[in-house]
Amino acid sequence: MTKAELVDKMAKEAEISKIAAAAALNSFMDGIIKALKKKEGKVTLVGFGTFAKVRRKARTGRNPQTGDPIKIKARNVVKFKPGKSLKESV
Repeated sequence: MTKAELVDKMAKEAEISKIAAAAALNSFMDGIIKALKKKEGKVTLVGFGTFAKVRRKARTGRNPQTGDPIKIKARNVVKFKPGKSLKESV
């Protein structure tokens, strides 16, 4: 499902305009992004799942074309753990 399809579905089910649905979705996504930027970034949506910021350590990888070792820098990534009701419904 694309963002546009999700906006259409939200607009139909909530009986609001597509512009209002798009604004609500953008606000929701901005809220999650701002929460994850914090030091202990974590967003829990009960029944749906948890978004958490995790620090990946630096490591050595391999260039698939040449086989040469390369250094991969440490960085923050976002992980998602589905909630109980989401697991059961899928």
